[in-house]
Amino acid sequence: MTAIAPSLTAQPLRFMRLPEVISTCGLSRSSVYDAIKRGSFPAPVSLGGKSVAWLSSEIDSWMAGRIAARQA
Repeated sequence: MTAIAPSLTAQPLRFMRLPEVISTCGLSRSSVYDAIKRGSFPAPVSLGGKSVAWLSSEIDSWMAGRIAARQA
């Protein structure tokens, strides 16, 4: 099993549930799942059972990528 060791400058790992993802990135629920299916949005992490969440760092990176694409 591989341990994840965040760097000293990285944000601590934090899970975001779907309502927070929607609020943060501005996409609707169906748009989030469509983008996941297309491979253009971070996939959720299983928390067990039917519970899933997203890593806040991956959502932040996705948003930064969208901003960078706008400026290109």
